[in-house]
Amino acid sequence: MNWLVVRIRQVAEVASGFGFPRKYQGQTDEEYPFFKVGDMNLPGNERCMTVTTNTISSKTLKKLKAKTFPQGTIIFPKIGAAIATNKKRMLTKSSVVDNNVMGLIPNQHIKEWYLYYWAQQFDLRILSNIGPVPSMRKTEVEKIPIPLPSFSEQHRIVEILDQADRLLKLRTKTDAKARRILPALFIKMFGDPATNPMGWDTVLFNEVVEIGTQLVDPNQSEFLDLPHIGGEHIEKETGRILSPPLVKDSNLRSNKFNFSSDHILLSKIRPYLNKVAYPRFYGVCSADIYPLRPKKNNVTHWYLVSLLRTQAFLDYAKAHSDRLRIPELNKAQLGAFEFPLPDPHLMIAFDERVEKIISVENFRFALQEKIETLYQVILHRAFNGDLTASWREAHMKELLQEMELQAKALAS
Repeated sequence: MNWLVVRIRQVAEVASGFGFPRKYQGQTDEEYPFFKVGDMNLPGNERCMTVTTNTISSKTLKKLKAKTFPQGTIIFPKIGAAIATNKKRMLTKSSVVDNNVMGLIPNQHIKEWYLYYWAQQFDLRILSNIGPVPSMRKTEVEKIPIPLPSFSEQHRIVEILDQADRLLKLRTKTDAKARRILPALFIKMFGDPATNPMGWDTVLFNEVVEIGTQLVDPNQSEFLDLPHIGGEHIEKETGRILSPPLVKDSNLRSNKFNFSSDHILLSKIRPYLNKVAYPRFYGVCSADIYPLRPKKNNVTHWYLVSLLRTQAFLDYAKAHSDRLRIPELNKAQLGAFEFPLPDPHLMIAFDERVEKIISVENFRFALQEKIETLYQVILHRAFNGDLTASWREAHMKELLQEMELQAKALAS
């Protein structure tokens, strides 16, 4: 049995958001939520948009000549680098979105959750134009083909994908718990570095840590087969290295830092993002990343990594970053950071415990990647018909009747 294949415009209205002048932002008790692209990243908005930092009144909506999008609208970024994040979210109530966002408003021919899951497996970058600022056109989105099974089969697909999605939610909860383990262990063994309750002697960062500053030409033969790490390849908070390309595949045009298995990497751009990594291999990194190495074993690696992830350091970095459009922590500012230096034996004991935790974490990450891969396979099978093939065979007669009615409704 072949499904109907229609264009998005036949099953959903494609609509763009509205400008949101700064003077109207910051209100939190008005009638409608007003979402911006960044709100898709807020905790609680991983699937549905339930958390907002802005609201808007009906009166202001009229002034802006804007309108609300209904509950069940699927939204996604339509301009800039955010397109590449491929984030899609569902609105849970009538809401307004800004002009960097586009929405799919499902009509009577499609179930909203079926449209949501279909959107999850669609790569927005396919429609993004090539240029200094990527963007998507409404007319191009309207032309996207989408398979349209009967309502009962849409419902069955959603049931199956809901179960798979619940497994991903369990993974997210596990991630959140895991991220708290190392910070809690650090505080338990050494105390909060902001208050130094254990009375450790303090030192300046540059007294015990070497901050790399020597740049190299990455296109020299000795570097070509090494991985190239940019800020985008370091996961915030966890420090996981996210699939860096090799130097020879990166088309690098400027000098970079060379780092060894002994270095820790700290992103100096937007330091509040908390991107600190301990790769344990040789490579080349962006000039926007500091390679750091302990001097004469005065401080251990995992103590240093954990210190740089503490709220004490993040507060310092935020307060001392240059007040530019893009905050940056320079070498002098980093070197002047003062922190407690605990007993060396205690730091060694901490590192040993962290190594055991990291080995468990690496195993967990590998399992998570398998879960994510399986989820993507299920998504793919859901929309090529394989996932419900046996169910479809068992309900053939009813489905044929539904499909006939569906075809007539679409043609009318």
